[in-house]
Amino acid sequence: MSTAIVTGSGGLIGSESARHFAQDGYEVIGVENDMRARFFGPDASTARTTERLVQTLDGAFRSHAVDIRDVDAVDQIFASHARDLELVIHTAAQPSHDWAASDPQTDFTVNANGTLNLLDATRRHAPTATFIFCSTNKVYGDLPNHLPLIEVGDRLELPEDHRYFRGIDTSMSIDASTHSLFGVSKSAADLLVQEYGRYFGMPTACFRGGCLTGPNHAGAQLHGFLSYLMRCTATGEPYTVFGYEGKQVRDNIHSADLVAAFDAFHRAPRTAAIYNIGGGRDSNCSMLEAIDICQRIAGRELRWTLSDTPRIGDHRWWISDLSPFARDYPDWRLAYGIETILREIYEQNIELWTHSP
Repeated sequence: MSTAIVTGSGGLIGSESARHFAQDGYEVIGVENDMRARFFGPDASTARTTERLVQTLDGAFRSHAVDIRDVDAVDQIFASHARDLELVIHTAAQPSHDWAASDPQTDFTVNANGTLNLLDATRRHAPTATFIFCSTNKVYGDLPNHLPLIEVGDRLELPEDHRYFRGIDTSMSIDASTHSLFGVSKSAADLLVQEYGRYFGMPTACFRGGCLTGPNHAGAQLHGFLSYLMRCTATGEPYTVFGYEGKQVRDNIHSADLVAAFDAFHRAPRTAAIYNIGGGRDSNCSMLEAIDICQRIAGRELRWTLSDTPRIGDHRWWISDLSPFARDYPDWRLAYGIETILREIYEQNIELWTHSP
C-alpha cells in the first residue's frame, strides 16, 4: 500500500490531508505532538482532531507524537516506511508571527530545523517521494505594503492597471523587507525545500499560502483569522482588529481546496516548484467585510475594537495570483468562496463553541 507521511496531522491542513489521502487508498502516517496547545493554549489543542482521525479512518491512519526537531525520531519514522513512501506533506509549524517574537529559538528550530530534518530523511529513505511544503506569503515580508493601494469602500485595493491587480505572483522579491521572525524562519524552510529539489533532483513544492481556513481550524487570537472571528461573533467574545482601519484585505482558501491542489501536484510533480496559493480574486475580503458577513450569518453583532497599531510585518493587502498553478494544473478549481467558508465554519462549530465549559 502507498504511504503518505503528514506532519502537523492534527492541524487544519494536516488533518484535511490525512483524510483526503486515506480515503484515496493511502496508509497515512501522522506526525503530531500538539505543540499548538503550547503556542495558543488548550482551546487550540489538536488532540481532539487526532483522536477523530484515528477513530474514523478505519485503520488507514496512525499518529506518532514526535517533535520534528528530533532528528533520530524523524529518521526512524521515515526508515520504517521507506519502501512504500510516495508522499510527504509538511504542515507542522509554529504558525504565528506574533508568537515568534516571544520565543525566537523555538520558532526557528521548529520551522527551519524541523523542515531540514524532514527533507534529509526524505532524501535518505525515499528521494523520489513528492515533498509538499506548506509555506506562507510572509516570505515576502512587508513588501506588499509598498504597493500603491487606494481605498474603495470598506477595503483597500490596487488600481486595475497594476501588474498585481489579479494577484501577487512569485516575481515579488523576498529581500529588503521586514518579515517578522516567523517570516524569516518560514523563508529559511522555503529555501531549503527549493534547494533540496534543485540540488538533489527531488520533486518538491512550496505552496506560499495566504489565509488558510475551514471548519476544522482551531482559531486563536494570534492565528486563524476567519475561524476566530466567527467564534467571537457567535459567542460574544471581544475581538481586536489590528491597524489599517479594518480595511486590510486577505484572500482565503478552504483547506479542501488547498489539499486538492496538493493532490494535483502529486499526480504530476515538478522539481523545486513554487506557487502562491490562496483564494485569489474569487475568495477574498477585508476585515470590515468579513465582520459584516459573520454578523449576518450568526445573527448578532460582533463586539470589536480597533487598535491603531498593526502587527509587525502584517500585510495591508494580499491576493494571490493563482494563474501560474492553474496553467500547470488546469483541472484544479476553487470550490469555496468567502461566504460559503464562513457559513460552514459557523454551522460545524456553533454547538461546540456555545456548549464548551
